[in-house]
Amino acid sequence: MRVPQNLPWKEADLSVQHPRSQWAQWGVTFANGKPLPADSLPASVVLPVGRFGPAFLAYDNFQAYLKWNQSLNYSLTAAYYATRLDGAPLMNKGGANIPKISFEETRELQQILEKRGYDVGRVDGVLGIKSRVAIRDMQIKFGQPADGWPTAELLTRLRAGR
Repeated sequence: MRVPQNLPWKEADLSVQHPRSQWAQWGVTFANGKPLPADSLPASVVLPVGRFGPAFLAYDNFQAYLKWNQSLNYSLTAAYYATRLDGAPLMNKGGANIPKISFEETRELQQILEKRGYDVGRVDGVLGIKSRVAIRDMQIKFGQPADGWPTAELLTRLRAGR
């Protein structure tokens, strides 16, 4: 998928579904730029590495992958591979400059979020679904683009306690 820079980022999450017609109104298109069907099929926009990386449209059947393996990256890879076997085009990899924080910084971020009362799963420096939900919530509270991806800016705000 392609997502516009002005997408309401807090809507891009597996826990949020909208009809494809709504995603189309917000400017989400297929990777080739063609418009989404303006129908009522519910879907979620998934951003595995935030708003600067690839974007996927996930339907209800994607939950079967997560029941089989709860790793978002593993499940997205398996689902993407299945679409490629079915003839889908290559994915749009997004921008070249995806902001990253280190493993240790991710662990610190999880520790801070846990101290603030969030269930982040294991505090292990690995970004799981629970950590992404907590990150997204803090991004909303801080008025940052709520794409669920950890950034140095978010970590700085959390360290400051603001």
